Amino acid sequence: MLMPSFKIDTSTAVVFVATAPTPKLANAKTGERAMDRETGAALSTVGLLVSDDGEGNLYQVTVPENGYPEGLAPGMPVKVVGLKARDWENEFNGQKRHGISFRAVAITPVA
Repeated sequence: MLMPSFKIDTSTAVVFVATAPTPKLANAKTGERAMDRETGAALSTVGLLVSDDGEGNLYQVTVPENGYPEGLAPGMPVKVVGLKARDWENEFNGQKRHGISFRAVAITPVA
């Protein structure tokens, strides 16, 4: 079952890179890279610190490899394009797990 996704407005937020992009894996045992189902682009995960209305949160955001520049490093101020949140739920070895995943179209440095 596909859960609905929700747009996140970051227009009033200050956003910094917390952790540099790392390849997102579809299978940690085999090292198989996660790919975007629609575009076929390889996916990465970037840690972002989002501060808005006096509250700061750390998000692990999935972004296509072609959606961010080389050299994205911790501490850099960035803009996030097309940030969405989606609920997820799965069952593994009889244990139900759930959470929220974050996805962006692009992450660009602030000039």
